[in-house]
Amino acid sequence: MKIVVIGAGAWGTAVAISAAANPAGHRVTLWARDAQQVADMQAARSNTRYLPDIALPATLVLVNGAATVLTELVAGADLVIVATPMAALRAMLAQLRDCRAPVAWLCKGFEAALPGSSAFGLLAHEVRAQVAPDLRAGVLSGPSFAQEVARGQPSALVAASEHACVRDALVQAFHSPSVRVYANDDIVGVEVGGAVKNVLAIATGLCDGLQLGLNARAALITRGLAEMTRLGVALGARADTFMGLSGLGDLVLTATGDLSRNRRVGLLLAQGQTLAQAVASLGHVAEGVYCARTVVQRARHLGVDMPISDAVVALLDGQLQPAEAVSVLMERQPKGEGAWASC
Repeated sequence: MKIVVIGAGAWGTAVAISAAANPAGHRVTLWARDAQQVADMQAARSNTRYLPDIALPATLVLVNGAATVLTELVAGADLVIVATPMAALRAMLAQLRDCRAPVAWLCKGFEAALPGSSAFGLLAHEVRAQVAPDLRAGVLSGPSFAQEVARGQPSALVAASEHACVRDALVQAFHSPSVRVYANDDIVGVEVGGAVKNVLAIATGLCDGLQLGLNARAALITRGLAEMTRLGVALGARADTFMGLSGLGDLVLTATGDLSRNRRVGLLLAQGQTLAQAVASLGHVAEGVYCARTVVQRARHLGVDMPISDAVVALLDGQLQPAEAVSVLMERQPKGEGAWASC
């Protein structure tokens, strides 16, 4: 396959490395807007900013350039992967609206509400429906850290789309001895899982940073899964999707893994750092920080109760201190567990 990956951050570089190393012999091009970044990667044959010490395959082609260069690359591709942050997805999908090849994005989260718009933030597939309705597209998601995928460590991903050709292309591109790719047609559920788990990982990092113990962590993850499922079902997802890789799997990884940027934010807040200090120390985007408010706004609009996410937003906004956020959750009135129906 001819595969074009747009965006040379950690995830874009990781999936480009994975596809280029696939025994199927794919021809992979990694495109970045920043000419200096591409020059540095060419010289070092690694992405020293985002994935230091991981060598780029000799067959991986690095390209930078204007939109016209990207248009030419995409015209000859069998699959296009968009590895931009959520904030840049709308503009990129608009640019790709006439692309004939399957397109998939890697970003996880809700788009921030547009200025002057009364609409709440959208999931990626909803953005695509607005700006590129004819595009055959989907998402590659699931429990995976970029560093481990780039190193070829065993991983499992989910290829989600309403279009079978997109799911098939993603499986063909990335399924390998080190990466197992599962197809799923519930793109709503997969995207909700990928978005909400980042918010819940901040809460779990806070819990661990305050040294509340493993019991508290297990309770937080489990009740967080209930929140995630309630929101997903309200948006049209299937409940069983959240028991899979993009729900429970991604939540456990992001909430407990030491490589998780969102978990790291919670840990740093528990240590007394401000939100600005915590985010600045990461050197990467922590999507949970940017989409937490939108998650809560969308949930309230739908009448969905999400107390853990509510507490995270209050913490990020400085309305609660770390210990107070925990107290707010523990002092809630008793309720029946009822699977995902109540919290």
